[in-house]
Amino acid sequence: MFAVVWHYWIGVSVFLLGMFVMVGLIGQYLNKTQAPKYPRNKE
Repeated sequence: MFAVVWHYWIGVSVFLLGMFVMVGLIGQYLNKTQAPKYPRNKE
């Protein structure tokens, strides 16, 4: 029983880690591609 519960939580943690990595990669991609088009005003 313990092994089933343990594997369940490993799966959940790996899934959440993968989602954070995907969001980070998409954010970095948008930052690199869209930031030059819309520069910030430094006033």
